[in-house]
Amino acid sequence: MAERIDFRDQISGNKWKSFFLISSIFAILVLFGYVISFAFEPGFFFIIMIISIVFSLSYILISYYNSDKIAIASVQAKKASRESHKQYYSLVEGLTIASGMPMPRLYIMNSSQINAFASGRDPQNAVICVTTGALEKLDKRELEGVLAHELSHIANYDIRYMTLVAVMVGMIAIISQIFLRSLWFRGGGSDNKNNWIFLLIGILMAILAPIVVQLVQLSISRKREFASDASAVKFTRYPVGLIGALKKIQKDAVQPEKKISKAVAPLFFSNPFRGWGSTHPPLEKRINALERM
Repeated sequence: MAERIDFRDQISGNKWKSFFLISSIFAILVLFGYVISFAFEPGFFFIIMIISIVFSLSYILISYYNSDKIAIASVQAKKASRESHKQYYSLVEGLTIASGMPMPRLYIMNSSQINAFASGRDPQNAVICVTTGALEKLDKRELEGVLAHELSHIANYDIRYMTLVAVMVGMIAIISQIFLRSLWFRGGGSDNKNNWIFLLIGILMAILAPIVVQLVQLSISRKREFASDASAVKFTRYPVGLIGALKKIQKDAVQPEKKISKAVAPLFFSNPFRGWGSTHPPLEKRINALERM
């Protein structure tokens, strides 16, 4: 028999793993900067840093402060009517009362997939969106489990956390591009062997660092999904509902959703593209973890 796990331990463990992973991205950023400062003049490194910070922060902060509007508009979701979707409203209201959270705005997306997502920079500016497929195919307990999972993302400030990760990943990508392009304009001046060693290390890091940090970013996303599953159990005290929803998604033979952009896909309860990417843990692993709670 598999060892039982406490949902509190699951939440804490995944948060610590996420912290360790984001620390590793920061370490790569610092190491990359250190190598560049030796390969070129230190002043050149500061110019690269300033440009990358301005570009990445400008892009990410605009997206962050409008994350709820962008996500809803990108999937063409409509505001849910309290009269037409009484169960949807009553389940979310019950969960917000139990968790002490403000009521998010509720939306519905036209899709036969069983899915949902949450967005917004904080609990006061949050939205939850479910697909028509989720409302039609899930029973009350299963839908409650999915909604509790999405509310957990809001409670855990996952949008804010993943925005911080995206800023650092974006900075590394921009620094890499500027560094590689600057090599065309670098004179062959210095014969210092140390400079050439750091230059070669810098080129290697500029090629590999964006790939490595993107893989780490995907890993952080997967850890946050496990943490939200555990937090959903904390809210409902009923893992069977969430397990039932995940099992129905496993058996659902619906085609991958085409109108969802890859930028929004990580927000969803389950991977909307099925075989694409690895922003979500395998359904089997999520079910296994929940069955042990």
